Amino acid sequence: MKASSLRDIVAGFAAAGLEVFERMTGRRHDSLVSMCKRLLHLKGEASTLFLAHDILATYNRLSRPDRLSFFKRLLAEFMPDPEGLKQAISRYQREPTPSTVAALGAAAESPRKELFRLLNAGPDGTASIIRMRQDLRGMIIQNSDLKLVDADLRHLLQAWFNPGFLRVEQISWKTPAFILEKLIHYESVHEIQGWDDLQRRLADDRRCFAFFHPALPDELLIFVEIALMRGLVGSIQEVLSAETPDPNGDFRPTAAIFYSINNCQPGLAGVPFGNFLIKQVTDALAEEIPTLKHYATLSPAPGFRAWLNEETASPQSAIGFSESERACLAQLAEPAWYENAHAVRQLKPLLTYLCAYYLVNAKRGDEPRDPVARFHLRNGARLERINWLGDRSEKGLRESAGLLVNYVYDRKAVARNHEAYVNDNEIVRSQAIDLLLKERPQ
Repeated sequence: MKASSLRDIVAGFAAAGLEVFERMTGRRHDSLVSMCKRLLHLKGEASTLFLAHDILATYNRLSRPDRLSFFKRLLAEFMPDPEGLKQAISRYQREPTPSTVAALGAAAESPRKELFRLLNAGPDGTASIIRMRQDLRGMIIQNSDLKLVDADLRHLLQAWFNPGFLRVEQISWKTPAFILEKLIHYESVHEIQGWDDLQRRLADDRRCFAFFHPALPDELLIFVEIALMRGLVGSIQEVLSAETPDPNGDFRPTAAIFYSINNCQPGLAGVPFGNFLIKQVTDALAEEIPTLKHYATLSPAPGFRAWLNEETASPQSAIGFSESERACLAQLAEPAWYENAHAVRQLKPLLTYLCAYYLVNAKRGDEPRDPVARFHLRNGARLERINWLGDRSEKGLRESAGLLVNYVYDRKAVARNHEAYVNDNEIVRSQAIDLLLKERPQ
């Protein structure tokens, strides 16, 4: 049965529950929180589906301040029952058996989780909950107490979006146009300049793969763009401007360059399925193209400039900048500094050293501060090379000082690298990176 047909059936079932629900409640226009509390106590499937749909529709009509108030009340009023939890703890302490462990777990679970499960069952419930979490994540910055609500949602979404439920599909020029339009919309690493640019990115020497979920059959979750090249490349311009190979020629690519990876659903942040996509894609490419020897990314270091600005402004900087280094870095504020040959000669050795230092030593907890580094290192990649002025776009210069990074996925070493990283916080890196770190430029 197609997912769209299933949604139609659920929607019809929910609509059929309207008459039952109205007879039960008189269709009172209660507050959204009251509706949620009532949902937790309904028994009938039809009335449950209808009320779940009505709650999500009501939520969508709320203003942002009202949505914040709603989440605050979910936090305060949908907590585990203290007395029930106390009794479950007492029973477990008296008799620690599998049944009392299960009872304790059930008593400790927030009613919010059950509420979200019921909401998910409604028509388009999954998509609505993802949008709800996107709203919530935008509020957490100034309302850290809401992290508890987000933790409940993240836990459920990790189960609902387990890789076993996902399907990987190759995107080609023959893919339906509405999916291709979303590809253009969601591309956030290297903007797609219209349909001609998209067609080039889907040519014979390119590949694009995406994850889909049965509950969101028409929505991209994450996609990766790949260029088939002869050897490791260090410039996105080289990738995007490459001529299409002659179809009658003897094109034998040796490297698959993952040059753009895009998470399409902000509400699924923290749900780790990108690593599974890369593993499936490398396996598929290895089987399809026997000449491939290298699987590598061409990645930004999106937090580098922000970190560098913080360090140069801080009297307590761990780097300990000299006055000459500060003067050198001040040239980054000049328009088109990268076209100034004198500035480039001074900046290149210092910036590549600082970027290597940033990727290896700047931390967020025990992991690298850079989000792209965390992603690839956690997946078992090796930090291979830093490429000077690999991305001269406005965004690349603003975020990464134009630098791009190669992370290499050695299929024989991925599992070993992953274990070293997650167990020992080891950043597996090449000799080229070690050489950069060995001696600070003078």
